[in-house]
Amino acid sequence: MTETTETHIERDTEQARVESWRLHVLIEAGFPLPLAEQLAVSDADLHTCSDLLRQGCTPLTAAQILL
Repeated sequence: MTETTETHIERDTEQARVESWRLHVLIEAGFPLPLAEQLAVSDADLHTCSDLLRQGCTPLTAAQILL
């Protein structure tokens, strides 16, 4: 039982690290925190997120396209 619990905790920790990194990337790209948080936990592609902003989409429009 302990082994399963530890594995679950490790996955949660890894997932949290990935989401934190994604959040950082999205904020650096120009997304406001509330939208960045939504996108960070989604399956949205980070390159597409950044590209949409660079191509002139507002963060809200980009998030609506990606979510």
